[in-house]
Amino acid sequence: MEKRVIVFLIVSLAVIIGYDYLLKGMGLLPPSEPVQVATTTTTPVAEQKSAGSEKVSTQPMSPGSSAPTSTNSMPAASGGGTEAVKEEQTIEVDTDLFRATFSNRGGVIKSWELKRYTTATEQGAVPVQLVYSGGRFKGPLSLATNDQSFTSELGSALYQVTQDISHLDSAHPTGHITFRYHDAQRNIDVEKELTFHHGSYVVDIAIRTQGLTTPVDVTLGTNFGIVEWGEGFIGLMGSASLVDDKVLKETPDGEAERKGDVKWSAIQDKYFLSVLMPQKAAAALAKKEGDKLVSAGVRFPAPAAGSTMAMQLYAGPKEYDTLKGLNAGLEDTIDFGWFVFGSWGLVKAVAKPIFYVLRFLYEFTHNYGVTIILLTMLIKLMFVPLQYKSYKSMKQMQVIQPKVLAIQNKFKDDRERLNKELIKLYKDHRVNPVGGCLPMVLQMPVFVALFNILYMTIDLRQAPFMLWIKDLSVQDPYYVLPIIMGATMVIQQKITPTTMDPTQAKIMLFLPVFMTFLFVNFPAGLVLYWLTNNTLTITQQVVTERLFGKKWQAPLENVEAAAIEESKQQKSNGKRRNASATE
Repeated sequence: MEKRVIVFLIVSLAVIIGYDYLLKGMGLLPPSEPVQVATTTTTPVAEQKSAGSEKVSTQPMSPGSSAPTSTNSMPAASGGGTEAVKEEQTIEVDTDLFRATFSNRGGVIKSWELKRYTTATEQGAVPVQLVYSGGRFKGPLSLATNDQSFTSELGSALYQVTQDISHLDSAHPTGHITFRYHDAQRNIDVEKELTFHHGSYVVDIAIRTQGLTTPVDVTLGTNFGIVEWGEGFIGLMGSASLVDDKVLKETPDGEAERKGDVKWSAIQDKYFLSVLMPQKAAAALAKKEGDKLVSAGVRFPAPAAGSTMAMQLYAGPKEYDTLKGLNAGLEDTIDFGWFVFGSWGLVKAVAKPIFYVLRFLYEFTHNYGVTIILLTMLIKLMFVPLQYKSYKSMKQMQVIQPKVLAIQNKFKDDRERLNKELIKLYKDHRVNPVGGCLPMVLQMPVFVALFNILYMTIDLRQAPFMLWIKDLSVQDPYYVLPIIMGATMVIQQKITPTTMDPTQAKIMLFLPVFMTFLFVNFPAGLVLYWLTNNTLTITQQVVTERLFGKKWQAPLENVEAAAIEESKQQKSNGKRRNASATE
C-alpha cells in the first residue's frame, strides 16, 4: 500500500509540472492563433492630414463642461454626418477606488487604474492597470455591428462628450459621462451614457441608438482585466461567462457565441477581472485573438427605435464580498475547487467554510501570516484522532513487517495462498493494512482546499508577514521558507514508521529535494502553510511515539511470542505422535 502511495505522489507531481510542456512538445496542443490586427477603412488624404494635426488633451474636464463642437460635418469617408469634433480628447474620472481615462475617439476606455492595488516595476510600485497596453485591438466598451465598415467607423469617429463631474467623493457620490455620435448620411444616432458611483467599481451603462437594424455587440476589448498572464497552477485565465445559470470558464480556441439568458461575460486572471452584466442580451461572446490575447463581450438583439441597451461594468479585484454583493454569481470566478484539471466539487464545498474561518481569524490577528499559522494549527487539531490512528497503524505494520516479508518470500509463486496468509497474519495481530492510508485520504480534500485558498485568494496579495516577507502572494525572495520546509520533510521522513527497505528509503530522500525546488516558486503564504503543517506533524509524531509507541508494540510482541510458543507446542506434540506411532 505504501509503495502505491509513493508512486501516486511521484506520478501526480510529474503530471502537474510536465503536462502542458509535454503536450506542447509533442504537438498535441492546438497552435496559438496568429495575432489579428484590427483593420480600419481607408480614409481620404484630407482626413489623414486632419488626424495628423490632432492633439490629445490630457486634462480632465471640469464639471458641466463638454467637448468642443462645431456645425461642420465630418468628411464623408469617416462617417459622413457627425458634428465635427476636431481633436481627440481624454476624459478622466477619479474615484476613491479607481482612476479611469476615456477617449472620445470611439468612446472607449483608455486606462483603468486601481488605487488600492499595486504592481512592482523597476521604477517602484505603480497602480494596477487593467487595460491592455498593446493598442492593436478595439478598446473596452467599443461597439460593433454586422456591417464591418460601420463598425470601423464607430471605432474611429470622434464622439461628442459631456461630463458633469470628474472627481467623485462623499460630497459628489455620482458622476456621468455621455458620448454621442450622429451619422447624417445613414440617419443613425448612437449615445453611450456612463454613470459612476463613489465607493464602487460598478459603472452603469445605457446605450441608445436610432436607425440600427442589426444586432449590436458591446465588447470588453482585448485582455481588459488581465494584469498578469500566469502559468502553472493558476487554473483560471481568459474569458468566462454565465449563461442559463451555467458558468463556462474556458477560453475557446477561436470565436464562440453562447446564446441564452446571459447574466455576465468576463475576462479574468488570478486576482482581477472585467465583466459586463447586461439586461436582456442575446448572447455572450468570447474570442481568442492570439497567443495570450482574448476578448469577450455581449450581443444585444437589433434595437428597436428609442430602446435602451442597459448593462453594468465591473472592473476590479476578485474580492469575495464585493463580487458576492453584486448578486450575479461572480464570486464563482474565485474557483476554490480548482485543482490541476478542473473543479473538484468536494474541495469547493470544504474550501468556503475554511475561507470564512481564515478571514474571521484575520479580524483578530491583522496579519495573514499569523492567521495561516493559527488556521493550520486548528485544522491539525481537528484531525488529531485520524492522524493518531494512521500513525498507530503504520507503527504496527512496521513491527510485523519481518513476518510479512517471510510470508511473501515463502509463497511468492502462489498468489492465492499468499493473500490468505497475509490476511490471516493481519487478523491474528489485529492490524489494518490500509489504516495508515485511509486517514490521509479523508484529510486530502481539506488540505487541497486550503492549498487553493492560499493560492487563489486576493486577500494575501500585498499582505506582509514579518521581516523579509513583504507579500505573502509572491515567492520568498531569499528562499528561506522553502529550504526550511524541505528540511522538515527530511526530518518527517526519518521519524515516520515505514515498511520500505533501505534502498527504497534512500530513493524517497529525493522527494524533499524535489518538493523544495517545486515550492521555491510558490507564494510565501502557501509555503508557510506547508512548513507549519510539517512542523506540527513532526511534533505530533514525537509526542505520540513517546506516549504510545511501546504500548502499541507490546501487544504485538506478546502475540508473536504466543505464536512462537504455540508453534513449539505443535512441534512437540507432533514428535510425541510420531514416537507413539513408531512404537
